[in-house]
Amino acid sequence: MEIIQLENQITLGQFLKHQAIIGSGGEAKWFLQENDVFLNGEREDRRGKKLHHDDVLNLGEFGQFRIEYKSE
Repeated sequence: MEIIQLENQITLGQFLKHQAIIGSGGEAKWFLQENDVFLNGEREDRRGKKLHHDDVLNLGEFGQFRIEYKSE
């Protein structure tokens, strides 16, 4: 599991772009429809879902990540 440290709270779509999994924000909806994405063990398909400190994001073949915010 890779730990990702961020300055500010972001959404799932922003995270995908931040990690270069997608090239633009417009690709997030397609990516979430085509791939199994799990946030804290539950299926997630909302690109606008805010990621919180210690959230675990499983993107299957793209990796597993734990979110940490530097301010917390």
